[in-house]
Amino acid sequence: MDMLSITIIGLGLAMDAFAVSVVSGSLIKKLKIRHALKIAFYFGGFQALMPVIGWTAGLTIQDLISCIDHWIAFGLLVFVGSKMIFESFQIDTNRKKKNPLNPANLIIFSIATSIDALAVGLTFGFLNVVIWIPVIIIGVITFGLSFLGVFIGTRFGNLFKKKIEFTGGVILIGIGIKIVIEHLVV
Repeated sequence: MDMLSITIIGLGLAMDAFAVSVVSGSLIKKLKIRHALKIAFYFGGFQALMPVIGWTAGLTIQDLISCIDHWIAFGLLVFVGSKMIFESFQIDTNRKKKNPLNPANLIIFSIATSIDALAVGLTFGFLNVVIWIPVIIIGVITFGLSFLGVFIGTRFGNLFKKKIEFTGGVILIGIGIKIVIEHLVV
């Protein structure tokens, strides 16, 4: 697989993490660089880890995982996306304080936004692609866009917080639908 294709895949995989990073940045009152680094580390790390898991599974248990991976991705993305859309309509005074830096929240969002990378890793396994270069590229791109997204969210998130959260939810649901359609059409 050529570098351009891997870079485009990395950008595509990073878009949902970028959207969640923007929303996360809009929720942080006093942003410090370490906050953006933490969010970017989780998203970039999971985005790099999931293709390795998928690749390993693709090499070992192709038939079992390939039958359900798209449904798992769809379910997680629709759940998280629906929650984001629902919360975008809540009145701010009734919303409980969210902590986007909470490790449990970061793990949930990292898994939800990187489950599509698992499917890509499966594909890499099926195609016998050497995984290490794609994993580094995917992780670095996601890290960079997530880091940038936190700052964009902090700077402009309050102006567009509800729209960003709504849009982020729609993006996640759209990616889930795209994954299912791609698997059903093939």
